[in-house]
Amino acid sequence: MDDPAVFAGFGNPANPTPEELRAWAADPHAGAPATSGQWDLLLADEPLMPTLVDLAADPVCPKRTFALHCLYLYAADAVRTGFRAHPRRRVRRILEQADATADPWVQLWVHNTNALISNPDLFDYREWCQGGLARRPRRL
Repeated sequence: MDDPAVFAGFGNPANPTPEELRAWAADPHAGAPATSGQWDLLLADEPLMPTLVDLAADPVCPKRTFALHCLYLYAADAVRTGFRAHPRRRVRRILEQADATADPWVQLWVHNTNALISNPDLFDYREWCQGGLARRPRRL
């Protein structure tokens, strides 16, 4: 299998713009930048959440699963920190945006995030932070 190509479209890969992230996500051959082994954690933050919701809801996006993984990371980080990392009102705003999509994977994320908010014991590191729920979307 070929190694993913380096994507040259980022001005600053550690802080991409929504447009840069969309261009990267549309390229099926582009790999994640070598900025950090935890690039997903950098992206799973307020400024890019609307873009990540859109990418996760696009069934033809080559990076759809990655975007969904970032959504799960964001939700887990919010709940695990008692909404110190991401304020509850911002999480609710992202959930509302996501709930407006018709995509079943994003709808599962909304359901699962609401379930986690109601019952933080549903948190499992492998599922929420290592991509389990993104790779195998299912209702909790």
